[in-house]
Amino acid sequence: MTGITQLTDRDRQLWGHQPLNAAHRLHEHPLFQRAALCRLIETYPREHYGLIAMGGTGEDRAWREGDLGGVSGEAALDAIARGKLWLNLRNVSGVDARHGALLDGVMADLKTQLPGFAAYKWQSGILISSPSAQVYYHADLPDQLLYQIAGRKRLHIYPPTPPFITARHLEDIALFDVEVDIPYRDWYDGHARVLDLTPGRMLGWPLNAPHRVENVEGVNISLTISCTTPISRRGEMVHLANGLLRHRFGWTPRSTRTEGTGFHAKAVLQKLMRRTGWVRQQRARRRVIEFTLADDAMRQAAE
Repeated sequence: MTGITQLTDRDRQLWGHQPLNAAHRLHEHPLFQRAALCRLIETYPREHYGLIAMGGTGEDRAWREGDLGGVSGEAALDAIARGKLWLNLRNVSGVDARHGALLDGVMADLKTQLPGFAAYKWQSGILISSPSAQVYYHADLPDQLLYQIAGRKRLHIYPPTPPFITARHLEDIALFDVEVDIPYRDWYDGHARVLDLTPGRMLGWPLNAPHRVENVEGVNISLTISCTTPISRRGEMVHLANGLLRHRFGWTPRSTRTEGTGFHAKAVLQKLMRRTGWVRQQRARRRVIEFTLADDAMRQAAE
């Protein structure tokens, strides 16, 4: 499959500097047809997916983690069509060899069109979400690309600068592995770029730019791609080290430099600490399973 992402000269100039909305052909691929997605859901390893039930906004805001509970792929898609759910099949490129090969093709295609594109590591995931679902204001540490396969969604993309995102926010994301805890104010919307995504369109935005998502129409299926570049990797290392210094050792970090002696010391610290029991415990405390999709389906059938 050649010409997967169809970048214009304007897209190439905006890449990495401003939000961009470009064309692609992934929505035509057989891996994203309903039968293929159902089989994928039914065999997906538990440790690699997240099922989220969304609330509203303001005081009704909620973010509950769930479990599929062994339902069929068809039942899962039907429940998503009825509710306010997000199913995140994380690292699908690592779990399924077919998706891994497809992602490698996407990245090779991008590198042909973007000679200076410095990504050296990448992985993809699949998001399947309800027609009225949303993703709250959040940011990501790696560079992100979003390819729309089905449905229509609207993204609000904010500047990657204070007050919209701060070094302290990025520390917490790196340490606790939860992106949606950063604060949001209604007036931020006056500074956002608002872009709609339909099948056959993709979005890219600057590194660490906060964003929120509103589904507008239909069950939404999107392919997410996380790209690691030398710049994003160094940033992740510094933010994790600074988060450890603040929360584990009670020391307030003052620098986010990604070079020099201080950076190299932090690189060693985060390497030694990132898989310790303390870090795993902090992350586990923020990921509690609160519902099972199979139980919800049985309860609805009985009503």
